Amino acid sequence: MKRIGIDVGGTNTDAVLIGPDGVEVSVKTHTMADVSSGVVASIRALAEQARLDDTIAGVMVGTTHFINAVVQRRDLSKVGAIRIGSPATDALPPFCDWPEDLAKLVNGGAWAVEGGRDYDGRPFLPLDRAAVKAVAREIRARELTSVAITGMFSPLDPSEEEEAASVIRDIVPGIHVTCSYQLGRIGLLERENAALMNAALIRLATHTVRGFEQAIADVGISAQLFITQNDGTVIDAARAIDLPVYSFASGATNSMRGAAYLSKIDDAIVADVGGTTTDFGSLNHGFPREANTVVKVGGIRTLFRMPDVSSIGLGGGSVVDLEALTIGPRSVGYKLSKEARVFGGDQLTMTDIAVAAGLLDIGDRSRVAGIGAKTVDAVLATVRSMLESSIDRVKTSPDPVTLIAVGGGAMLVPDKLEGIKDVVRVEHGGCANAVGAAIANVSGEVDQVFQGVDRADAIAEASRLASQRAVEAGADETSLRTIETEDIPIAYLPGNAIRVRVRVIGDIKNDGMPLVGQAAE
Repeated sequence: MKRIGIDVGGTNTDAVLIGPDGVEVSVKTHTMADVSSGVVASIRALAEQARLDDTIAGVMVGTTHFINAVVQRRDLSKVGAIRIGSPATDALPPFCDWPEDLAKLVNGGAWAVEGGRDYDGRPFLPLDRAAVKAVAREIRARELTSVAITGMFSPLDPSEEEEAASVIRDIVPGIHVTCSYQLGRIGLLERENAALMNAALIRLATHTVRGFEQAIADVGISAQLFITQNDGTVIDAARAIDLPVYSFASGATNSMRGAAYLSKIDDAIVADVGGTTTDFGSLNHGFPREANTVVKVGGIRTLFRMPDVSSIGLGGGSVVDLEALTIGPRSVGYKLSKEARVFGGDQLTMTDIAVAAGLLDIGDRSRVAGIGAKTVDAVLATVRSMLESSIDRVKTSPDPVTLIAVGGGAMLVPDKLEGIKDVVRVEHGGCANAVGAAIANVSGEVDQVFQGVDRADAIAEASRLASQRAVEAGADETSLRTIETEDIPIAYLPGNAIRVRVRVIGDIKNDGMPLVGQAAE
């Protein structure tokens, strides 16, 4: 069996056909304003070089569509925010720390009801079901289609969020409900923000995923659709609609997973040089290192699963100012083939500098012949400085490490860098993000606080729940394996409280394709 991996970036859409022996075909097309049309174009480009038939077991798509909607303030739905924790949390209502313009787009009404848990897991107040019913009727009257429910300390016990969700669904049939405990960790506002953001994206996610499914059907492929997540795994299309925020930063994680697969290196720094940005991340055991701090998305503080990625405005489409000797962050993006000098445009980009330096042979080199060697060297020295500074921020040790350079602009990474012992380049590295999407497993994760049980029982229960979630997401139960277990005693909570985080991965059910050469997991 074979898989198709597609990664829709801001500048290019990459696609690969991968089989048991590795990458068979890779293509790169320009990203289109209509994301679904770009997926169709990339699959058709693959079909011109290889036969796409019933041996295709799955199509894995990674997209920046959802995070771009938040950053660009578009295609977001009004959301009803229900806070379970009154009166203790009333001083900081939902949306209180959101940028004003974004809150205006998303805030469909905020309500606080009595209930929630105390810091030790005990009930703060009983859930006020009558108040929840009243809120549900008001939500129905406002014709809201999505709601986010956040309970005080709900990761300790999510029962009140689930009870409130059940009440809402009974009174407002068909409404989309996001419970905060499914996404975030302890930290009320950050967890609530993640839930509100997720709820605001449900309508867009439905439209986008359905468009992907139709695009795949239009080219005659009947394989199941999966959407990549930001932990380097995939989720089936139906569940991806319910959890769109888990696709945030999935492009960077796809590149890192693809770099590990193509290089057979499990522990390294990865630099993915695209058309607009260069993303840096650290590979640990073949998977991206996860951020353990608050992450801002579109100016909103969140605390949920996100990769530890650093980005700079350096890419093939980055605009170069020779007078100020600056690169980016402005980029010509998907208009590179029209606006770069070597393609007849009037913008000086890093692609033009790469051609002038002899690093790349595309377009009309005569159009950059007037750029002197000293000027080219000065620009490349600036590139080196930008790369070294970013690598230093990603490293966790002063010792020299291996760097895997991937992406369409990987030629901009010099062979010698401060703090790097080896720069590794790989075949098909220009489409590493699509490779990472194609080889992805299905995962299940639990990050929960347990009380009143010993460490072994807590880990066992977390492992059981993680395995259950992996199977529900489409994993083959017989292939499940645990790749990460972490437990942290919480001294300020009584009852032997312990936070346990377990991640389980497995092969896609009924896929039947062993990925020869995949980095050890």
